Amino acid sequence: MNPVGTLETAKAVNPLKELLKYGQSVWLDYIRRNLITGGELKRLIDEDGLRGMTSNPSIFEKAIAGSTDYTDFLNSLKGRHDLDAKARYEMLAIRDIQDATDLMRPVYDSANRKDGFVSLEVSPYLANDTEGTIAEARRLWKTVNRENVMIKVPGTPAGLPAIKQLISEGININVTLLFSQQVYEEVAEAYIAGLEQYNKNGGDLSHVASVASFFISRIDTLIDSIATEKLKNTSDPTQQSMLKSILGKSRSPMENSPTRAI
Repeated sequence: MNPVGTLETAKAVNPLKELLKYGQSVWLDYIRRNLITGGELKRLIDEDGLRGMTSNPSIFEKAIAGSTDYTDFLNSLKGRHDLDAKARYEMLAIRDIQDATDLMRPVYDSANRKDGFVSLEVSPYLANDTEGTIAEARRLWKTVNRENVMIKVPGTPAGLPAIKQLISEGININVTLLFSQQVYEEVAEAYIAGLEQYNKNGGDLSHVASVASFFISRIDTLIDSIATEKLKNTSDPTQQSMLKSILGKSRSPMENSPTRAI
């Protein structure tokens, strides 16, 4: 066996793609216009095995404020006095989500509808408004008009009945703002109840998907803040070295971790 050839083969193995062998799908919690139009998203899909994407208003805010990617689009809306800031944001976000879902569609098809999703979040102002959440999720689902879009709904007390209702209508849901096992169990119950109702209504269960997103990075950030505070209050070189060694080491590369609801 040629040792050089073996080494080259080993180097060619992409560890991100290898994760798929263990049932793990890498999702990117980020979106930006240039990521889509510049070819980077397609490269991430083709070369790194990217299996899905999520977005939220904060991500879009950073993308819009931190780049010139959206200048032309926003300038084209200057004469639209009928549009408020939220309407302009939605038009911009929906365009990106549609383009991203189109690029993800081959993943969606090859994964038999188990991956290849892109998420778009309902307004955070609706976190405590069940009916408002349902209405906005329906509208976004219809407007994006892509099978592989997921609508993000918070796992708040008001969000739980909305999740059940939306899934019963065949709408893909990404449940966000999960911070405890108890809430996850309530979300899973809402998911199952929604599927049961959808099935009773004659829906095809294979066309409905959901993920539950745990905010792992919030825990990581807490660990860093505790370690930083302890560093300020110790002069022990050994303890200082130990605390410095864990700073930034537990942080997840993603904002949250999507997992299958069941």
